[in-house]
Amino acid sequence: MNNIISLLYGIFFFIIGHIAVFIQINGQFKWEWFQKNQWIVALFGIPISFLYLWGTKHTAESMNGVLWPTRFIGFGVGMIVYAVMVSYYFNESITPKVIVSLILSLALISINIFWK
Repeated sequence: MNNIISLLYGIFFFIIGHIAVFIQINGQFKWEWFQKNQWIVALFGIPISFLYLWGTKHTAESMNGVLWPTRFIGFGVGMIVYAVMVSYYFNESITPKVIVSLILSLALISINIFWK
C-alpha cells in the first residue's frame, strides 16, 4: 500500500512540475509580462526543481529504488501534461499523430508501473 501512495505522490509532483515548467517556458508566447520579466520567470526554476526532486523521490521509492521506471513515468506524464496545456492555452488541435503519441505515453507509464 505504501508503494501506491508513494507512486501517487510522485505522479502528483511530476504533474504540478510539468504544468509549472510549461507556463514558465511558454508563458512568453502568451503573456507580455513573461517576455518582459525573463529573470523573474527564470527564478521560479528553483521552486519548480523541488517538484521534480520530490516526484523523483516518491516515484523511485514506489519502485523500490529503481530509477528507470521513475524516468519513464516522469517523461510520460510530461507528454500528457504538455498535450493538454498546449491544446488549452494555444488552441493547438490534438491530431492523430498526437493521439498515437499520447497512447504510447500511457503505455510507457503502464509498462513501468505494472510490469514487475
